Amino acid sequence: MAIDKDLFTPAEEKADAQAIVRPSLSYAQDAWRRLKKSRMAMLGLGIIVFMTLAALIGPYLSPYDYAEQDLSRVNEPPSADHWFGTDALGRDLFVRVLYGARVSLLIGFLGAFVNLTIEVIYGGISGFLGGRVDAVMMRIVDILYGIPLLLVVIMLMVVLEPGLKSILIAFGLTYWLGMARIVRGQLLSLKENEYVLAARTLGASRWRILFRHLIPNAMGPIIVTTTLLIPSAIFLEAFLSFIGRGVQVPQASWGVLASDGYKAIRSYPWQLFFPAAAISITLLAFNFLGDGLRDALDPRLRR
Repeated sequence: MAIDKDLFTPAEEKADAQAIVRPSLSYAQDAWRRLKKSRMAMLGLGIIVFMTLAALIGPYLSPYDYAEQDLSRVNEPPSADHWFGTDALGRDLFVRVLYGARVSLLIGFLGAFVNLTIEVIYGGISGFLGGRVDAVMMRIVDILYGIPLLLVVIMLMVVLEPGLKSILIAFGLTYWLGMARIVRGQLLSLKENEYVLAARTLGASRWRILFRHLIPNAMGPIIVTTTLLIPSAIFLEAFLSFIGRGVQVPQASWGVLASDGYKAIRSYPWQLFFPAAAISITLLAFNFLGDGLRDALDPRLRR
């Protein structure tokens, strides 16, 4: 039986059939695209940006100085003149909270940076070299882990003079242990990949392989953990200032304000509420951002 060719229509081949319609995205661009889909992460990022800008610009826009005393307006409740009320010396609490944000955020960012430097170098060397070097370095970490970190920090603050520098030193010497293990674990899995063997074959040195190839490929977990270290530094500063071993007067931090407000919580609760709310909101914002970054930087979730 013959087949009638008129029953068929030849398919037309389009010139752009093989063209790539979707634009190619780099790893960072794809991570940002997925991060924007997380509402809580973007909310946390917005709060962090707002708090940072408010801390930098806010005190200059207010007619009050953070250390200016007005004994005629002592312990006033929130009003149109003083949005957060005044403290026991008549100082504007709104300006002091904004100025305290400078100190607390500075400690948070600098403390996280110091820990990032120590943990990446220590964990990177341990994981990359392996063998006896890895065993000795990890035993040191295990010994330090057996000592309560808060006790070490308090002992250091007793020896050192209270202040920003002492807080950064105490935080940098104690809070890098967990991240060092994470970096080590990442490098133990990455150093067996083909690109490391290719770099060795081409004559690349150990340090070049470590800092040029391995650590950049492990930056996902490192960035996430660093984001979560910032609220730890802020909370540590608030705790040390609360017990009188942190930032000292006339400087103001959220911990100092919370300590002052705690003493008058029954009579003037707003003096504790506003600095405590600033600490809580900032810590939640960093945790929301850290959770979003963890999902955005996970290569297993790429689509």
